[in-house]
Amino acid sequence: MSYLQAIVIGLLQGVTELFPISSLGHSVLVPAWIGGSWQHLVTENSSKTSEQSPYLAFIVALHVATALALITFYWRDWVRIITALITTLRTRRIETSTERLAWLLVIATIPVGLTGLALEHTFRTLFAKPLAASIFLTINGVILFGAERLRKRAEQAPAAATELVGVGAGVSAAGDVGVADGGRRAATPAAAQVGGRRQLETLGYKEAGIIGLFQTFALLAGISRSGITMAAGLLRGLSHEDAAKFSFLLATPVILAAGVLKLPSLAGPAGAHIHGQIVAGFLTAGIAAYLSVRFLTRYFTTRTLTPFAVYCLLGGAISIGWFATH
Repeated sequence: MSYLQAIVIGLLQGVTELFPISSLGHSVLVPAWIGGSWQHLVTENSSKTSEQSPYLAFIVALHVATALALITFYWRDWVRIITALITTLRTRRIETSTERLAWLLVIATIPVGLTGLALEHTFRTLFAKPLAASIFLTINGVILFGAERLRKRAEQAPAAATELVGVGAGVSAAGDVGVADGGRRAATPAAAQVGGRRQLETLGYKEAGIIGLFQTFALLAGISRSGITMAAGLLRGLSHEDAAKFSFLLATPVILAAGVLKLPSLAGPAGAHIHGQIVAGFLTAGIAAYLSVRFLTRYFTTRTLTPFAVYCLLGGAISIGWFATH
């Protein structure tokens, strides 16, 4: 692996991991499109012996860089979330919105964590191929576009429940969601609506689990982790801004764990002779990821997933046409 390849792929990982267009899909498709000395990277990553692949070891390092960038950007949120989680374990009660958010993240992480440990290698060897990635990238576009259409339709439909906003909500003057029954219910359905949109911390635990289950599809090259999580959040009534934030917070422990669990491979044959390239790619991915999350948190305050859906549909369709015939 050359330094140019390391920097280009690091930049690609840092951007596409957070943009809803699939980092795994692009790590397969871009080298395949370039061809030549880049083509073997894809072959290595999707082979049965890929655990010894330098490219896989490199991608692992890039995942850690992306996770650290997210932690850096959201460090204040993570301090509050971890503190709240520890508090609930000590008191065995969920009394604030931050405490509830902490447990929503825990519950949403469980499905993808278990599935990743059991099936990550199988999914990668079977589906991390150019044609399969092209198909799933197209499907990703359909998911993003469909979520936007359904969300718009829901907003236009009469919502009689919004007239009951504030009734029985139990919201404290400090802005936290009160829990009168030991933490089992932090808000009523009526309290979930503010201006026609739900507040992030009012998601139900079952809903968080479903969103986490959606995230498991990101194990397929071409399906975006952030994209499918945002789509699930939108369908549960979240705003684009809150859906994006939940997606990025939820992605952090998953990406970090995936990287840390495979870091030992960098000390073995897979990481031999590419330590300099790993450092270059790591720094590039970290900076790109930080700038990406900073941009996207602002972008989704007023805009939608539609441009990314169009990109995935066009890019996926063109790639299907190319790789199906070559």
